[in-house]
Amino acid sequence: MTRRRAMVPPAMPPTTPPTRPRTPASTPAGAPVLRIEDATLAYGTRTVWSGLRLDLVPGEFLAVLGANGSGKTSLVRAVLGLAPLSAGRLTVCGRAPGRANDLVGYVQQQRPLDPLTPLRARDVVRQGLDGHRWGLARPGRVPWPAVEAALREVGALEYADRPVGLLSGGEQQRVRVAQAIVSDPALLLCDEPLLSLDVRSQRTITGLVDDRRQRHGTAVVFVTHDINPVLPYVDRVLYLVDGRFRLGPPAEVFTGPALSALYGSPVEVIRRDGLVLVAGVPATSGGRADHDARERLVS
Repeated sequence: MTRRRAMVPPAMPPTTPPTRPRTPASTPAGAPVLRIEDATLAYGTRTVWSGLRLDLVPGEFLAVLGANGSGKTSLVRAVLGLAPLSAGRLTVCGRAPGRANDLVGYVQQQRPLDPLTPLRARDVVRQGLDGHRWGLARPGRVPWPAVEAALREVGALEYADRPVGLLSGGEQQRVRVAQAIVSDPALLLCDEPLLSLDVRSQRTITGLVDDRRQRHGTAVVFVTHDINPVLPYVDRVLYLVDGRFRLGPPAEVFTGPALSALYGSPVEVIRRDGLVLVAGVPATSGGRADHDARERLVS
């Protein structure tokens, strides 16, 4: 059956972000850590999202949600300078993406590592300083004090010298968080870091990320398929659907009228015991079920 799409009003300008007590030294007082101005990202004839405007201030926690293929990871890649915008402008602490990577910490999805991986946990964290996240360490003096401080901050110092492939999924993800924060970034990008983790480990990782932003004023962009694990920490939500978006506090985004307008179809939002369930989400324009938006109620 063909679903008729309702007309969707233009996305509202960003709501006023919260004020945090501490500003990282790399960010002038009052200046946004991440600024996105009328940005469009397209691949060929397909527009992933357009007209995106966002100012993210120090210490703010932004959750990014949407279906598979809605552009969540593409947004992360754009901030890292790996996916150039088709239109608009994006800056990190006033600098172009790519050149600002030393100001950005990146936590990737949890993927099991080969048990034979010839790296200790401390070696993986070290790559966040002298080898960055995608290469081997460069020769030179090893900044071990900073590495140990990051491992201590995430509670992973006790297994710093164990082969990283022998650690549990939750332990490996702690190490990835340590790798992301070892350079004292102004912005922490988390690209679905809770996937494949049990509920206890999910709580641990979200707690570590929140503790980092509270104590250091680090801004957070947290891509997730489930709002519930991060809901207690979120200041604003960026919800992406079929090239459109809704941006605002969770209480404004997660309502039946707001999501119905975004999807162009009736959507119901159910709240129970502080958790959120989005029901009635239609299939995406690509014909795939929108599993990411169907938030599960878990006890």
